[in-house]
Amino acid sequence: MASLFHLHLISDATGETLTTIAKAAVVQFPQMRPIEHVYPLVRSQRQLERVLQEIESAPGIVLYTVISKELQAVIEQRCKELKLPCLHILEPIMHVFESYLGATQTPTVAGQHVLDADYFKRIEALNFSMAHDDGRLPVNLDLADIIIVGISRTSKTPTSIYLANRGYLTANYPIVPGVEIPQELLKPTTAFVVGLVASPDRIAQIRRNRVMMLADRDLDDYVDRDRITAEIMFTRRLCARQGWPVIDVTRRSIEETAATILKLLHERKEGGKPIAAAVEI
Repeated sequence: MASLFHLHLISDATGETLTTIAKAAVVQFPQMRPIEHVYPLVRSQRQLERVLQEIESAPGIVLYTVISKELQAVIEQRCKELKLPCLHILEPIMHVFESYLGATQTPTVAGQHVLDADYFKRIEALNFSMAHDDGRLPVNLDLADIIIVGISRTSKTPTSIYLANRGYLTANYPIVPGVEIPQELLKPTTAFVVGLVASPDRIAQIRRNRVMMLADRDLDDYVDRDRITAEIMFTRRLCARQGWPVIDVTRRSIEETAATILKLLHERKEGGKPIAAAVEI
């Protein structure tokens, strides 16, 4: 049984940076399990005081990203008094930048969340992905940066949303043997098309859970392993014929799948030609 510990994350913004870094660290200690306390938008002495009271009542590791030097000093001093480990996550990184660039930082609260062109690009991409989810509006597929194809339950939608949050116009299209594929998908396109597959056992497990959630007992073919195997083979043959790379997502997280897609996309752009159809990752 995993040992529990308290992990306090203090941020003057959304806390997204902190939680991401903390998660990356925590997974390196599988024998430990954190009880996370996330405190976003902490920008005043009064707000911080309430946070510090909670930390005192549940001592643990304290990580923070706070721009205000005054608030930083209060956090450091209180943690010292409580004999708790405390770290400003971005400070070591900023020191490296300052040393190498020969320039000083200009502290900006929530600087990564400003409403700039990149922000609106992500919003546009998210709207596009939701409008072109699960095969909707195939006439617009040539507008996409990335098109994900695959059979049901291969994580097409969450991967599309993740890529959209990175600013890529991403559509996804379901592959169903026996159902005609639109010419908009098959014709030459500037979009990067990639197929997703997974092991039959993995897909069958996910589909069974889905059927149970829907309380539907009339979908035997949907969860049949032989049928799923045939669907996967159909997808692989289609991708090979069209010259689309295939990614096996059986043991991949959404983030890993998206990273692999972007790696292949960048390789294609750098090489100036499509990746060989035989590529399966």
